[in-house]
Amino acid sequence: MPSTLHFRVAGLDCAEEVRVLRQALVPLVTSESRLSFDVLQGRMAVDVTGLSVDETAIIAAIATTGMTAESWTDRTANEEGSRKDARAVAWQRSLRFTVASGMFLALGLAIRAAMVWNGADGAGWQTIAEAVEAIAMALGLWLVLPKAWRAAIQTRPDMNLLMTVAVLGAVVLREFQEAASVSFLFALSGTLETWSIRRAHRAIVAMMDLAPPMACRMEPDGTEVVCPVADVRPGSRIVVKPGERIPLDGTVVAGSSDVNQAAITGESLPIPKQLGEFVFAGSVNGQGALEVQTTRAAEETTVAHIVRMIDEAQARRGPSEQWVERFARVYTPAVMALALLTFLTPVVLFQQPAMVWFYRSLVLLVIACPCALVISTPVSVVSALASAARHGVLVRGGAPLDAVGRLRAIAFDKTGTLTEGRPQVRRVLPLNGHTEREFLERLTALELRGKHPFAQAIVAYAESQGVSAKPARDFVELPGKGAVGSIDEQQYWLGSQRMLEERGLGSAELHQTVREWASQGQGIVVAGNGHEVCGLVALTDTIRPAAASTIVELRRLGISHITMLTGDTRPAAAAIAQSLQLDEVSGELLPEEKVSAVEGLAQRFGTVAMVGDGVNDAPALARAPVGIAMNAAGSDVAIETADVALMSADLAKIPWVVRLARRAVGTIRQNIFFALSIKVAFFALTLAGISSLWGAIAADMGASLLVIFNGLRLLRAR
Repeated sequence: MPSTLHFRVAGLDCAEEVRVLRQALVPLVTSESRLSFDVLQGRMAVDVTGLSVDETAIIAAIATTGMTAESWTDRTANEEGSRKDARAVAWQRSLRFTVASGMFLALGLAIRAAMVWNGADGAGWQTIAEAVEAIAMALGLWLVLPKAWRAAIQTRPDMNLLMTVAVLGAVVLREFQEAASVSFLFALSGTLETWSIRRAHRAIVAMMDLAPPMACRMEPDGTEVVCPVADVRPGSRIVVKPGERIPLDGTVVAGSSDVNQAAITGESLPIPKQLGEFVFAGSVNGQGALEVQTTRAAEETTVAHIVRMIDEAQARRGPSEQWVERFARVYTPAVMALALLTFLTPVVLFQQPAMVWFYRSLVLLVIACPCALVISTPVSVVSALASAARHGVLVRGGAPLDAVGRLRAIAFDKTGTLTEGRPQVRRVLPLNGHTEREFLERLTALELRGKHPFAQAIVAYAESQGVSAKPARDFVELPGKGAVGSIDEQQYWLGSQRMLEERGLGSAELHQTVREWASQGQGIVVAGNGHEVCGLVALTDTIRPAAASTIVELRRLGISHITMLTGDTRPAAAAIAQSLQLDEVSGELLPEEKVSAVEGLAQRFGTVAMVGDGVNDAPALARAPVGIAMNAAGSDVAIETADVALMSADLAKIPWVVRLARRAVGTIRQNIFFALSIKVAFFALTLAGISSLWGAIAADMGASLLVIFNGLRLLRAR
């Protein structure tokens, strides 16, 4: 049995259903952390690792809530499309009931207005008006009553039960006009809530449809066949015509063109793509035709990873979301108890009119509805996540978003993060009788297997000098140090200054030369065998143009400590740190030493971010309170490891996402404060006998609309 079970849940529409499902399933799966929800797709995931729980038991537990579930399995495109249509039908059904309720309410109000205008006060017209308003009430409550009934029989009061009790109480008082008004406005509030979630997810849904469903595959005989992308295996060759979207990730094997990949990386200008360069599924080809060799299946493309990550992000609730949920859990039953006391205390102790205080207690139930409070947080979070995704920044949920907004210190990797990551060879010094060509041949044989930017630079330099070599055998990479391999049955090694010192090779003059080159900010690669040093190479990397302005902007945002953690030599690291005016620098760090450094920063400053390339820095990214992966497009490791993934190498997006996170946190706090303030004000008005049922529901709906639109403003973050 898989470690995670996925279900499609019919009726999973909003945060209230999520709360109900948690209450029903936690006794079965032992912890809330095992549950995650995607409200947009009506999907739920359950981590059953170490549990003796099967799908049948979980589906049965869901059934006790009145919702139904089925196992989520891979479907064909047609099946999935029909399910999307079913969700659209459910939305339209809710809208129809709301509109019908509003129309009958308007008709009832028109009848009463005509009675006043014509001076008619007959019992017949009154009965007709009440009958029309009763129909409006029934239509407004039609979709609410089943949920309210389940809440009542399971003794878990929720907003549906609150509204139902208030409406039935108004009927007892023969206030049909107010009962109909409350029913319609509550139905309208629910419809608008569903609309707001759909609106906030629209940018994410659009990402799901970025990659086209069909591809033009080139057969071995040169013919071209249009087929579904699911039928194109990695290693196949596809043709992308000018103006078409690229259907699958791959490498250009013929042609050249400018490709617009803004939807993936957020880069505003098209990027030139030539032979050997990587292209993303969902990006738009420019004026030139391309032949692309695919590297991933349709379900494993970068855009597919992005969509999956955003789906998972919606389940990672931040502190604000968790607080609202805990508050609502206690708040609803407490309000029902308060309403009961509001009715009984004046009537029993002070002999006040029962009907007057019964009405006021109903008003309390209506204004106490936690709709605005419950919806205030998820709309803001989803809007912020969608806005970030549209700008090429992926945030893994409400918790990382909140943490980014509270950053006090940031640690940067050097190579590929603060620098371009495309070093160039500046000096070559062969030693111990080796010619430059011999030295480069041995060095290239080792570096052909390496993935470090230095390796790519050395291989490119050797090719420019007409030097080629066969890859070394028995190649082993030593993280943070270098590598070893066999050339012509003899073992050779290469590495940094640390590797040279550990092996105890080289003269005092050689070590002095290494120190002098390193002090000038140059990266050093030394190579040798078991008894001598064959030579050394000096490389330089350039600082990214946006690095200095990014550091300045982060300081303006109140980031108090900015440091650099790198495996490069201390002198080279110090030269970069001095140029950027960083607060601290640590060089020659192994991957595990970077982890320790991040832990130390977290102890000193609290919420700390580690910014790296997402591959070599994966352990430090995973350990940091906030891991930010730079240039993560195409890197599964970066997308899966980091809390925040920047799909391009634009450093300026780091202060941008900090501002977005702070704005999102501020918006959530505004919404919570406003929603609670409205309720406190109406509590006072109700006890003073000023408010009414329809006024209370109008105020609650108004509060819901305001917090919804306030949250949706985050979609327009620029």
